[in-house]
Amino acid sequence: MGRGRAKAKQTKVARKLKYHAPNTDIRALERELSGGREDVEPQEHEEEPDPYAAYAERYESDDDDVREEDWIPPKKQLACPPTV
Repeated sequence: MGRGRAKAKQTKVARKLKYHAPNTDIRALERELSGGREDVEPQEHEEEPDPYAAYAERYESDDDDVREEDWIPPKKQLACPPTV
């Protein structure tokens, strides 16, 4: 109950939109859809500095490589020490 008036109004609005087309300015629609920027050249973007470049330079050295003995599980390190 109570939906009768709302439904009747929706039906009236739908019927009005379906059968009575509003005056449409086709030229204005065309201008809006084209963007109105036919002669404008795209701007070139400046290269932004990499925010992580300082970290990459700091950590790119290879002297901190882990030796194989350092990542063998501790149990095996004690049982089989590396021979030099």
